[in-house]
Amino acid sequence: MTATTAVAAIVPAAGYGSRMQHDKPKQYLRLAGQEILLHTLTALLTDPRIKHVFIAVAGDDPWYQSLDFPGHWPLTRVAGGHCRAASVASGVAAAAAAGYSHVVVHDAARPCLRTDDLERVITAGLSSEAGALLALPVDDTLKRADATDNSEATLDRNQLWRAMTPQVFATNILQRALQQIGVDDPGLTDEASAVERCGYKPKLVSGSATNIKVTRPADLELARLYLELSREQ
Repeated sequence: MTATTAVAAIVPAAGYGSRMQHDKPKQYLRLAGQEILLHTLTALLTDPRIKHVFIAVAGDDPWYQSLDFPGHWPLTRVAGGHCRAASVASGVAAAAAAGYSHVVVHDAARPCLRTDDLERVITAGLSSEAGALLALPVDDTLKRADATDNSEATLDRNQLWRAMTPQVFATNILQRALQQIGVDDPGLTDEASAVERCGYKPKLVSGSATNIKVTRPADLELARLYLELSREQ
């Protein structure tokens, strides 16, 4: 592939998600008629600029093959890693080898991504050398706790944002950042944190509060509500 701008998505789906307190990883839980991962992939593939999706799955995963993927979906399974950053690095390597100039990294358990948010963050990521990510300005009052969970200070929330996905970067920049920082660095909580430490300043694109990450049992009902509402619009 030699296209000047060719976009692939990367979905890290090798984690188990112990906070869900379930007998299978959260991305395989059923929600509004199908598995969360299928909702997530459906949302990503609404943007025609995404030509392929690389899904990082654990080698001993017994659930992935049982999913009913539409035959026309452009999907490739890649080896998931021992942590999120390692899974993303695996996907980035596959995208780079296939010739994709840009990657859109999205959490497997964010099934409520809006089409307009996806469109805007991809557009921003393609037009900025530093990339872009969906995020939400912090509205709540923020407290810093001491070692025994007592509030010891109120933080200034101005200029603070809550990072989300998708996050969009030039493939070579993200790959180089992950290699330079190392996937085991505890500070790599998302892809933007890797490129930031290499001197880049990714564009923050205001997203929707409905783009939640299913992490705990209570999130399932909220995600179900958001999906049902989106179908009614």
